[in-house]
Amino acid sequence: MSSSELSEQPAVSRRRRKRKNYSLLILAAGIFLFGATAATLYLALRPTTLRIAVGPPGSDDHKLIQALAQIFTRDGSPVRLSPITTDGATESIALLTASKTDLAVARGDLNLPANAEAVAILRKNVVVLWAPSGLPPKNSKRHPTPKIKAIDDLAGHRVGVIGRTQANVTLLRVILTESGVNPDQVTITQFGTNQIAELARDPAIDAFMAVGPLDSKITTEAIAATAKARGEPKFLPVDVSEAIAQKHPLYEAEEIPGSTFNSSPARPEDKIDTVSVNHLIVAPKSLSDTAVGAFVRQLFAVRPQLAREVPGAGKIEQPDTDKDAALPAHQGAAAYIDGTERTFLEKYSDYIWGAILLLSGLGSVGAWLRHYLRRNEREQYSLHRDNLLDLVSKVRQAESAEELATMQREADGILREALDCYDDGTIEEGDLSAIGLVLEQFHHAVADKRITTGGSTSDLPRRRAL
Repeated sequence: MSSSELSEQPAVSRRRRKRKNYSLLILAAGIFLFGATAATLYLALRPTTLRIAVGPPGSDDHKLIQALAQIFTRDGSPVRLSPITTDGATESIALLTASKTDLAVARGDLNLPANAEAVAILRKNVVVLWAPSGLPPKNSKRHPTPKIKAIDDLAGHRVGVIGRTQANVTLLRVILTESGVNPDQVTITQFGTNQIAELARDPAIDAFMAVGPLDSKITTEAIAATAKARGEPKFLPVDVSEAIAQKHPLYEAEEIPGSTFNSSPARPEDKIDTVSVNHLIVAPKSLSDTAVGAFVRQLFAVRPQLAREVPGAGKIEQPDTDKDAALPAHQGAAAYIDGTERTFLEKYSDYIWGAILLLSGLGSVGAWLRHYLRRNEREQYSLHRDNLLDLVSKVRQAESAEELATMQREADGILREALDCYDDGTIEEGDLSAIGLVLEQFHHAVADKRITTGGSTSDLPRRRAL
């Protein structure tokens, strides 16, 4: 083996190692891109879990939210619920204020944080006020006349309010004030929802108040219990309901239809005016519009199914999306309700174009870097091309067949170098064609030299073709 062949072997080995390293680099980059893409898809497609505070345990609200969470999980919805059980709406609001929950179930007239916005209305709670008429005397056909016939008569009397929340007391004081009654002249006593029997038997109570949905079991039982203990109820209409709604936007004017709480005897006998307050799901304004929109979309999609499991779910309504609403709707909920939700491309078009420009820039940088890192190989290619041109001149000065064979081996080495550079992407197809033209001239020169020296072209080494 000649010295030139020995010197070529380390260079060839180095090139092979470089190609192997480059291939490993491409493989590593491909694995990285695949992993990044998979991670991005996982993060984009995995369900969003929203924490929701609701209570107390066993209440209608608690049962509804638990059923809703189970339906979302069972249907594989993109939004899931994680209920946080609380002692009641007050604690739920406290968790929302402290950013320890994403959603909360509460009445609209509670002390909500300034950034709270409506997501969905679960139901309307109406105010029911009534006074006992008294039991008729034995062996008397006359019906007793209630001493309290209207809200105006409540001054100087005691009202039993069902529910421990301060919001009920505040609401009663608003009704008294707007009705022209000094709230300080009315004594208010609160009873828990589990104290209905005690409320009905208390002779010091002159009137009663309950706040809940029209089909509230608690309200219906309280009216029945007081009727049995104190005589048929006289329902007290809130004649100033419209004025209350105008001055206190969190309240709405409402009507209680006749026979709502009992049909025989009819309770009430005819429709009566009252006020209502929304019981709803609220969220902080900072909560993602996309997450809230997806939650509201799923909520109304499964409402019929939810109503079969929890009858009260049929009362779920959309919040008011007017900008001047007392409790504004969350932007994510409003976009779904008003049909202004943006599509995926509308939301992320800026990011997509930015990613395309970034990838384009990275491609250009990668191409430049590749060219820079392989500048030595291009310089080596140029050197080999010049050496091949020099071999063409040297052929004409060769004096023996051995010299021609040595030159042929050198030309073969240059050809291998060119092919390696082409495989590596260092040179283009045009560069390879240029080497082919010079190599063709070299072979012609060798053939001519053999003829002029009396030899034959048949014993020349086989010509390499590109």
